[in-house]
Amino acid sequence: MIRTVAKVLVVLNSGTAPGQISLALCLSMIAGLTPLLSLHNILVFFLVLGLKVNISSFMLGLAFFSAFAYALDPIFHLIGFKALSIGGLSGLWTSLYNITLFKLSNFYNSIVMGSLLFSIVVFIPLLLSLNYAIRKYREHVLTWLKKTPLAKTITASKFYEYYMSFSKLRGRL
Repeated sequence: MIRTVAKVLVVLNSGTAPGQISLALCLSMIAGLTPLLSLHNILVFFLVLGLKVNISSFMLGLAFFSAFAYALDPIFHLIGFKALSIGGLSGLWTSLYNITLFKLSNFYNSIVMGSLLFSIVVFIPLLLSLNYAIRKYREHVLTWLKKTPLAKTITASKFYEYYMSFSKLRGRL
């Protein structure tokens, strides 16, 4: 638990742009809330690899959202069942089911459909709110922490100088 909190703080305090962190967390929400072995998660993983997002944020978010997915499955089932039961869309669902690619996506499973719809609806609001929260954290909390006597003592130490020179060297390799 302490390691996880430390990893979150390292990511938040790093020089990574807030958009990269929040996009990684939002993509991890899609992959974590939906069943992991779904076809759309392959697209999510390619997006993570192709876009400039923070991979460690994605991995932490994936673990976080996967932990809550099972608790939210009854809600996802209701959402998916409602979406799949809409009378006007039954022809669309039948046509899609007859296409092999969509059969592999398991969209006809109410939990897969519900969790994917939920993730898509929540994606933009979560992205914007995480971006805002990260910016405010860095603006207020991080600047306050840097002014504390403990932080000033640590940054003035010889060990911190060695650490910073090592991290700069590591960045060049």
